[in-house]
Amino acid sequence: MPKKVQIFLPSLLAGVMVLGMIIGLQMQPMVQPQTTQISTEQLMEVIPLGRGKVEEVIRYIDAKYVEERDREELVEQAIEQLLSQLDPHSSYISAEELRAVNEQLEGNFEGIGVEFMIVDDTVRVVAALAGGPSEEAGILPGDRIVMVADSVIAGIGIDSEGVVELLRGEEGSEVDIGILRGKEQQLRHFRLKRARISVHSVDAAYMLDAQTGYIKVNRFSAHTYQEFMEALERLVEEQGMKHLVLDLRQNPGGYLQEAVKMLSQLFPEEDKLLVYTEGDHVSRTEYKSTGRAFFDLDKIVVLIDEGSASASEIVAGAIQDWDRGWIIGRRSFGKGLVQEQYMLRDGSALRLTVARYYTPSGRCIQRPYDDPDAYVHEVQHRYEHGEMLHADSIELSDTTHYFTHGGRVVYGGGGIMPDIFVPLDTVQMMGTYIELRQYVPEFVFRYLQTHRQRFDGMDFDEFAKHFRIDEKLTEEFLAFAKGEGVIVDPKDWPVVKPVLQRLLHARIARQHYGDEAFYRIWNAHDPVIAKALEVIRTSQGPLAQQ
Repeated sequence: MPKKVQIFLPSLLAGVMVLGMIIGLQMQPMVQPQTTQISTEQLMEVIPLGRGKVEEVIRYIDAKYVEERDREELVEQAIEQLLSQLDPHSSYISAEELRAVNEQLEGNFEGIGVEFMIVDDTVRVVAALAGGPSEEAGILPGDRIVMVADSVIAGIGIDSEGVVELLRGEEGSEVDIGILRGKEQQLRHFRLKRARISVHSVDAAYMLDAQTGYIKVNRFSAHTYQEFMEALERLVEEQGMKHLVLDLRQNPGGYLQEAVKMLSQLFPEEDKLLVYTEGDHVSRTEYKSTGRAFFDLDKIVVLIDEGSASASEIVAGAIQDWDRGWIIGRRSFGKGLVQEQYMLRDGSALRLTVARYYTPSGRCIQRPYDDPDAYVHEVQHRYEHGEMLHADSIELSDTTHYFTHGGRVVYGGGGIMPDIFVPLDTVQMMGTYIELRQYVPEFVFRYLQTHRQRFDGMDFDEFAKHFRIDEKLTEEFLAFAKGEGVIVDPKDWPVVKPVLQRLLHARIARQHYGDEAFYRIWNAHDPVIAKALEVIRTSQGPLAQQ
């Protein structure tokens, strides 16, 4: 009997707890997660029959089971097991994990504001984030953090998670750090007051040519719309941008309302349906354009790939369905489910799928998830099947015809299909390239430690025009990687070499000039960017007018 109790208790507990949440809460498709705390007692009041059974089982285990069991751990396992039977995006987040997850969506964290890397078992400062406590205190790239409080952290095998745990903390709290700079032997001591540090969702915003601007958005966090508008204003008013290339590649999504607000700036008309959500227990909610676009944009291109999901697909779907612009790249991820977040009494959270979202033409682009293992490995399957290289290899899970405003046929059930397909660069999938590229950041960091003076006084335009990755620097990198144990196939090297040189060039730019510099260098040889510019330069006007 106790053995059966042990087996069935997780599912029983999970069933009662989650059913209580579903019945006890009004589950409207809000963009911002709900934060109502739910106690076990409140849940039990919702389902009185379940209350008796659960309490009876728990009392029986406490009184009779052969060994002590952690009741909370059993409950967590039960919830995770139950949610795994629903869909791939309903999930349980422990209290420990929730903070990191929320930081990504809220667009900020509390800490000292440094980007770091662990080199030779020592924490090295890559950059002090602008406006943060570290920058204000005078901490510089290359500084070695060897002490935090009264603990030595150099040479002890600390990992990145351990460093984050030591340096982050409540806003306003203080932390003492000890730093070695250059060849100095004497520690420099800093007392830093932790602050709220912004995590930007717009990585780059610059002009591709005299009329075409480029904006790269890496996620849809709580401040994405504001950042997007600041970038748009700068490009339009200061640099005369008329056309926009919006890069949503590898953007996993985020807040729906941020995507909707961004879309409103791309449609000058009022009351244009941008997306709607609906579920069995959630009524249809429509999100429409406001008609208050602040800037007059002509041609628009949205770049997507297999890493573009959720809110990214909402943007791409609305642009495509209304024939507002061109979607270029590869088929998007295929996530058309809406989650709401509910706080549990112990600080953990439940993210439950409550609705599906639909593009203006009525498409739900959620790909099938009846086979969980296939769902997880679907992107790998796309590559093996040849979809990443050939548009005619794309497998449609739903062949239902939907129609854009201009009458073009589009499909749902599996992601947004691009209007113009650009294949994946196969070099970036080669094992040799994947193995070598992981050593690029550390090599670049070391290189700039000894060659930074080469770039002092050189602005980015001069760097982009004159600096090149020559044979000597390439061989230095190759020797470094081999010293780390990488075995390079001689047959692969001539193919991999130019792409690695391009990556080295872009990483050096990023390290010395910032994130935007990376994209300026990398995009200069990006075939997807080249296709976007070709379409904008050769088309007669917005797609809807052709």
